[in-house]
Amino acid sequence: PAWALTLGALGVVYGDIGTSPLYAVRQCFGPSLGLAPTETNLLGILSLIFWSLFLVITIKYVLVIMRADNRGEGGSLALLALVRRLEKGRRRGFLIAVGILGTALFYGDGMITPAISVLSAVEGLQVATPMFDPYVVPIALAVLLGLFLIQSHGTGAMGRLFGPVMVIWFLAIAALGAYHIQDPP
Repeated sequence: PAWALTLGALGVVYGDIGTSPLYAVRQCFGPSLGLAPTETNLLGILSLIFWSLFLVITIKYVLVIMRADNRGEGGSLALLALVRRLEKGRRRGFLIAVGILGTALFYGDGMITPAISVLSAVEGLQVATPMFDPYVVPIALAVLLGLFLIQSHGTGAMGRLFGPVMVIWFLAIAALGAYHIQDPP
């Protein structure tokens, strides 16, 4: 059914989009940048994050990626195959180079994003208590190993696991946001 596919897509595709702003805010106010967490700075950072997400999702996903189609297949490699068949001349070489670059970026993102997401989430344990400090890396490695073992069973298995988790996550941040919307930043 369509709802099951939507739930799976939520877990696989939009999970990263739904958690990345947390890491961005933390990094913006981290000690390495020296940016004070004032009301003006917070609203400025939140505005940048909002508009970045809006533009990336609207332009990249909705207007470009979801319209890219090679006989029902999408992604950089499918589009690269389409360019190879349709395009001739010098422009073809340029489009193939762009396709290879896009594929390389995709693979790089696929390798680094899980590690950053899991490590950042596990680092949250340090907020609860500094006692977890020596266990952050081993816990993150164990979680990553588990994720890659699940992923070996296919994207569908990952979607079935993380779809419900992301629904709960999005509902939780929506409820917290609605509850605190009138609070001063």
